[in-house]
Amino acid sequence: MGSVQIVTTILAAAITAVAVWLAVRAVSKMVAVIRLGQPDPTRSGDRARRTRTMLAETAGHTRMLRWSVVGAAHWFVMVGFVVLSLLVLEAYFEVVSPTGGLPLVGGWTLYGLVTELIGILGVIGIGVLIAIRLANRPNRAGRRSRFTGSTMWQGYFVEAVVLAVLVMGFLIRGFKVATDHFEYPTWATPLSHAVGALLPAWESGVSVAALVKISISMTWVIVISLNVTMGVAWHRFLAFPNIFFKRKPGGAGSGLGALRPMMSDGKPLDFEEADPEKDQFGVAQVEQFTWKGLLDFSTCTECGRCQSQCPAWNTGKPLSPKLLVLSLRDHAYAKAPYLLAGGGKDLTGEEKATVAQLAHVDVLALAEAEKPLVGDAEAGGVIDPDVLWSCTTCGACVEQCPVDIEHVDHIVDMRRYQVLIESSFPSEAGVMLRNLENKGNPWGAPQNTREDWTKGLEFEVPRVGEVSDFEYLFWVGCAGAFEDRAKKTTRAVATLLNEAGVSFAILGEGETCSGDPARRIGNEFVFQMLAQQNVETLNEAFEGREKAKRKIVATCPHCFNTLGNEYGQLGGEFEVVHHTQLLAHLVSAGRLTPVQPVDGGVTYHDPCYLGRHNRVFTPPREVLGSAIEGGLTEMPRNSERSFCCGAGGARMWMEERIGKRINVDRVEEAMSTGARTVAVGCPFCSTMLTDGVNGKGAGEQVEVVDVASVLLRSVKPAGVGGAEESAPVAG
Repeated sequence: MGSVQIVTTILAAAITAVAVWLAVRAVSKMVAVIRLGQPDPTRSGDRARRTRTMLAETAGHTRMLRWSVVGAAHWFVMVGFVVLSLLVLEAYFEVVSPTGGLPLVGGWTLYGLVTELIGILGVIGIGVLIAIRLANRPNRAGRRSRFTGSTMWQGYFVEAVVLAVLVMGFLIRGFKVATDHFEYPTWATPLSHAVGALLPAWESGVSVAALVKISISMTWVIVISLNVTMGVAWHRFLAFPNIFFKRKPGGAGSGLGALRPMMSDGKPLDFEEADPEKDQFGVAQVEQFTWKGLLDFSTCTECGRCQSQCPAWNTGKPLSPKLLVLSLRDHAYAKAPYLLAGGGKDLTGEEKATVAQLAHVDVLALAEAEKPLVGDAEAGGVIDPDVLWSCTTCGACVEQCPVDIEHVDHIVDMRRYQVLIESSFPSEAGVMLRNLENKGNPWGAPQNTREDWTKGLEFEVPRVGEVSDFEYLFWVGCAGAFEDRAKKTTRAVATLLNEAGVSFAILGEGETCSGDPARRIGNEFVFQMLAQQNVETLNEAFEGREKAKRKIVATCPHCFNTLGNEYGQLGGEFEVVHHTQLLAHLVSAGRLTPVQPVDGGVTYHDPCYLGRHNRVFTPPREVLGSAIEGGLTEMPRNSERSFCCGAGGARMWMEERIGKRINVDRVEEAMSTGARTVAVGCPFCSTMLTDGVNGKGAGEQVEVVDVASVLLRSVKPAGVGGAEESAPVAG
């Protein structure tokens, strides 16, 4: 070992020791913060499936590759990072000796070839990612940049380190080539040999370059260890457990479909026995999120894919799912010294720690602890109320997140506390909640008018109780029973089912609201009241039937989602289908035959709770394909990237006062296709898009109509039995 190698070895050991010490301290802090969260025993079951999902999403990059160029580049960088770890390890042998290398695999030509290829592709990949970040700088693209609000220096730093370490790897190999110490042939390592041809035969160059490589790598470790909220770096490690512990390991997006039940101390809250002084009602403090929630916040990569797809952000609202998560993350870590010292408020608001426990807590942590979790600028809240109430729960953020953060669950948990304990929510929504409690529907319509939609039909609509032998229970829903536009869909579906010879029955006045708007706004109490009533009614209607024969067809995706995904939490197990799924089956089976194609261009709007939340993309398109002429014209944002109509998350009953109206944005996109008909599969979407069309003054040129009505026009062109006529629907 020469003098140069002695110096490089000592320096490499010193910087590595500092980096390792700081990394251990940082990991210990992160684990301590995450463990502050509430228990969640649902996260550990089915480990084999969780492992498969985690490997598929990480090694297979199944979510990232939806963004083809970015995903491919990121995959090469990810693989390059893994290989970099081996090459950094190899550098510790090279600082000691210019001829050093990894034992066992170091001399294999295959190892040299694989690392060469990954190194080259890694350089290309990181170059692409750097170019994308530069091209989308927030100061250039404004609010439309998905990096708006991200900590840009961290992204630049991480990408620069990756590029520098890859380059140093080729320099080390180049010096080995130049000094004739390189063990791999030219055909396997062409770039290394090309670099070596340009370098001098400096014997100590290998050790010096290896020291530089180690120093860059350990500087990266030191920087991220001093910045535990640096998600753009820490996600490389945290993504694996965050994906492993996601709520639905087999689902396309964890946190889609059903909401998490309202939990207290790791168990679903029983409202009959719950006590606000002993049980947690929603989330009022950051430590009241589950440990998985705190892991979510720590894992955020700040990539902004959620932000780029969010309908609220894209229409000028203050909500960005990314910025919400980052605010919660920063607050949790700033408050952590206070919490770890034993601080915190009990459910009555009393301080749990003694004066002695808090005596040495940093004043900034104490100040952070006083911030309300939800509050406006004057109150110094972490999350502004306008942010919280802008969410439509459309799930676009959850769908796009590459590390499976469950944004919607966290937003609704905060809403639950605001509604149930603080009674703080948009005032106009109070009318809806009172109507749900007193009338059983959000419109406040008399219960004895639930069956009025059946008047004028040329056939009798059977009621449960009047007939015992029916294949499907037709869940009409509140909109389908009371809202004029939605009643046309209800009549169309009933007419089509009758035409196809499907035996069905309705509950009539025995049906009440599914509870979706109450649950999404955060009023879990009203939801459970309505849901338990419906579960009891449905169980009685299906008494004696096995689950496979307890079939329900619903026209509203919100009812479809609630009955099918959430009633199981309350003892209601049913097979629920959306009407477009049943109609698609009836058409393919030849039980419904379109006889006259519908003229004019048609585009289809995917409802969030049908498509993204429940993955029903194909059946509505199959129905439309059978009924229209010339094929479907897709909007730019469709299927899992469909843009929300603005009505979800109980936003249907709240005024949209900030920014551009979401429904107008979507209508403009629909109209840009040139289609005269916008087909929908949801009564909320029908209302919102029709209002948007009328607001644009295009009611005479563009109609919004349900998929069922399009099919009915083709099956019965003249309009039959009080079903929707073929004239355009202007609202």
